[in-house]
Amino acid sequence: MIPSIHKRGSKTYGLIRYLYGPGTHEEHTDPHLVAAFDPLTPDPGRDPQATYGQLQRLLDQPVNALSDGRRPKKHVWHLSVRASPEDPVLTDEDWAAIARRMVAATGIAPDGDDAACRWAAVRHADDHIHIIATLVRDDGRRPRLHNEARRAQAEARAIEADYGLRRVAPGDGTAAKRATSAERHKAERQGRQRPAREELRQTVRHAVAGSASEEEFFDRLAAAGVLIRKRIAPSGDLLGYKVALADDRNGEREPVFYAGSTLAPDLSLPRIRERWILPAQAAASADGSCPEAPALPDVAGPAFARRRATAATWQALLVIDHGDDGAAAAHIAAAGEVLDALAKTSAAHTRAELREAAFGFERASRSHVKAVRGHDRALRQAARDLVHSGPALGRGEDGATTAMLIDMAFFLAVAAATWHAKRHHGQQAAAARQAAEHLRAAYQAAAAHPMAILSQRGQRLAPRVRQRHAGLLHQVLPELAERIRAEPGWPALAATLDDVQRAGHYPAALLADATRRRELDTATSVSDVLVWRLRRSAHLPASPHDASARSHRRTPPSAPSAQSAPSAVNDSSRRR
Repeated sequence: MIPSIHKRGSKTYGLIRYLYGPGTHEEHTDPHLVAAFDPLTPDPGRDPQATYGQLQRLLDQPVNALSDGRRPKKHVWHLSVRASPEDPVLTDEDWAAIARRMVAATGIAPDGDDAACRWAAVRHADDHIHIIATLVRDDGRRPRLHNEARRAQAEARAIEADYGLRRVAPGDGTAAKRATSAERHKAERQGRQRPAREELRQTVRHAVAGSASEEEFFDRLAAAGVLIRKRIAPSGDLLGYKVALADDRNGEREPVFYAGSTLAPDLSLPRIRERWILPAQAAASADGSCPEAPALPDVAGPAFARRRATAATWQALLVIDHGDDGAAAAHIAAAGEVLDALAKTSAAHTRAELREAAFGFERASRSHVKAVRGHDRALRQAARDLVHSGPALGRGEDGATTAMLIDMAFFLAVAAATWHAKRHHGQQAAAARQAAEHLRAAYQAAAAHPMAILSQRGQRLAPRVRQRHAGLLHQVLPELAERIRAEPGWPALAATLDDVQRAGHYPAALLADATRRRELDTATSVSDVLVWRLRRSAHLPASPHDASARSHRRTPPSAPSAQSAPSAVNDSSRRR
């Protein structure tokens, strides 16, 4: 159950007319009163003798009793309470009881207070009600409404438990503001997939992903085609900004601007500037390097950016699992930038799922744990590299490294969900899990082609070569060897082991290291997991075509890594 407190207004009659009217798309059915401050309150929906004006005058009576100088400019309070789609249809009596609980919890009409504000609850759909109240009590005083939104949320959780409704994860005040019903209906009329508020939030996030300065940030916004209005102090300093879609206009045909802070709490200019502040401890090591960067100087562009991003994502996993909360929060926030950049630059067959993943993960990127910026520099640089390397193709090294990065991004989303869940951040954990599901779908689309080619190459290996790799598998993973060999992905793993050996590495050492990075007992496809681990740790080209072309180039043997996998991603292997 979701309670939403709308902007305060000054026209009681206008809101009443909307609540009892047909709606923007005739969606209002049988508008009627379910509860009010007085049982004798007129109901224009069911009483043919009652009028909107009668209800308006009754609600406004305490306001009109005050002198002009004492009347509040915005005296109309509006709360909507909506049930979840899977909840049963509640009766009018249920909604009446819920309305009384809400006005009591928020301070509009506390229980037993005979001089409380006047209010009325209107139902014009099966799944929600609207409560209208006027913010002057019968004794002429103002109501105490401090933190009424948070109190409404708390009461909604209690109502869910009492009525057996779907339990919504409690909020913590860090969520972006939802689009209003008017904004949603306007988007439908204009044929938009999302309201302007949400489109702008996504556009601003794409612009800020990996940006290094205000100038670059605003240049990206301008290139995206949005209108920008800057707020300048008399001193000439930039104080803030607003953005609008060029074709989103109000009744006067003027652009509808949204301040960054109203799009999301972390999109205000001061919060964006925090990303560009480098702490002393981070600046001391700001040499531009990325841990575990692959030694493939002849692989350039999108593919190389994706490999570097995969390495940075792996390091972020270690921090989220083992670092302090401030550093972990910074890496989770920066992970959102990587997803934004990946969604913006990936091929068409993965783009839709990646956009949904980035859109969902946005909620997971904020909590009350303060992010210590600067420690996330490698991830933010990875996002910048993805943007500046340009769009990636769906095949070849671009496509295969995209699958490699999505694979690691999935682990990061699961790790973020685990981190939030341990700290009782319900909405953030749910958002990260939702993003992980979209990443899983995107991975399957991105990996299908390269994994199929690897499997074909594995099936063409000489019998003695396949037997040698099978023996190696039994040596390193005696408990999982038979299971792996029975999987459809075993030929792809065998081809990868062959590439590892041809490149001059010790397959047994790298395979043992890959298995230490995370548990494999619960993996749906152990071979699928190990393929990307081996190809990344051996610095093999991700594309099978490129691997065969480079197999004659031998490099010094690689020692196994001493790093172990973060436990937070153990459960992520269930996805494949």
